[in-house]
Amino acid sequence: MAITDGGLVAAFPHQLADDVRVVLAVMPEARLSPASPFSVYVGDEAVALPYRIYQDELPVDVVCSLTAVQQAILHCLYSRHCDGLVRQRHLEHIATSDEPWVVPFVVQLVGEYVVEILESIRHHLSDLTSKRSTQRLAYGDFIARNPGFFARTEHRVVSYWACYHRERFPDFGIYPGGHLLEMLRAAAIDRTGRPRPRHTPAGPTAETGP
Repeated sequence: MAITDGGLVAAFPHQLADDVRVVLAVMPEARLSPASPFSVYVGDEAVALPYRIYQDELPVDVVCSLTAVQQAILHCLYSRHCDGLVRQRHLEHIATSDEPWVVPFVVQLVGEYVVEILESIRHHLSDLTSKRSTQRLAYGDFIARNPGFFARTEHRVVSYWACYHRERFPDFGIYPGGHLLEMLRAAAIDRTGRPRPRHTPAGPTAETGP
């Protein structure tokens, strides 16, 4: 299913709508309509993120003319770009953020196939292993509120590992995607105090921190 560019406002909580419209106004016209939105909750509000967008990137001076919040919105949207290199480039600008509305864009990338993106996320989510970090709180809360989305992400990570990366990473626990899932699951358990169902291979896993 395709959505219009204007529908991208729905990818963020309502209080950001004016800032999202500013960003959309400076983005180039898309070659194709944004595709296949998926719904998640940010706090108590449902948002609908695009699976892919197809706009060319903006010149640096245009990006710099935006406010910090608007730049973060732009980077979130381009993290859904059809080109994996573009997704990774914009991920680098948002991966350390603990803004609740940024979190689903990062978690969606955990369920994708580019190992370099997974390694970048793992590097930038270094605070996820600390129980006192705002990053752990934000990600734990998001996973706890979106169990179905997290389960689908688990299945996708396992599928990509089995199809493309198992020879390089014979133990799922040392595969960057597998390691990230463990950190996210631990953050959700810490947030709720309840165990979570597992949809990944059993066996040795990488260390996830205290």
